[in-house]
Amino acid sequence: MTDYPVYLVDDDPSIRRSVGFMLRTSGHTVRTFESGAELLSTVDNLDPGCILMDIRMPGPDGLDVQDEIGERGITFPVVVMTGHGEVELAVRAMKAGAVDFIEKPFDKPQLISAIEEASQRLNDADRWRTTKNEAQARLQPLTTREREVLEGLVKGWPNKTIGYDLGISARTVEIHRANLMSKLDVHSLSDLLRVAFMAGVGEADRQQDED
Repeated sequence: MTDYPVYLVDDDPSIRRSVGFMLRTSGHTVRTFESGAELLSTVDNLDPGCILMDIRMPGPDGLDVQDEIGERGITFPVVVMTGHGEVELAVRAMKAGAVDFIEKPFDKPQLISAIEEASQRLNDADRWRTTKNEAQARLQPLTTREREVLEGLVKGWPNKTIGYDLGISARTVEIHRANLMSKLDVHSLSDLLRVAFMAGVGEADRQQDED
């Protein structure tokens, strides 16, 4: 797989130093930016690479930057970094095309895995255009209730909200969520959401949001 550069965007200099160090010691070329505005000022002239970006920053935040580079037709894969409890924002980012999200604090293996996934998307773009049918096939064994829970997760809802909407307890939602992950053979919420988005879950809702 080609070693693409990583464009690290975070307004916190300690994050830029620590995350940059983790990436460089794993053999990645890293260029850092202290704001989304700084990235946007030069992104049109950058070589193809992966963007690793904090979701909350002064000025244009991660979602704004992601929208802007998409409008410019730039297809660099994006991995967003989130703080605790920002899953709803991460879901919005993935709906907009982010490859993955990682919650701070994260460890080196989690970081490297996300970057490798982003690099793979650049390296083998055709694969991502042919996987929708495969993802939909993976959802076939789900029960109606599991599908409803998945749709709630795609909306960025917490278990309690999903349970209220479906008339079940948050604990029952947790059980369905565990069954979902087992049936889809995924090990994290971001992996679960990636399969769901690839299969088109929630597309009608996203279309309504855009209209």
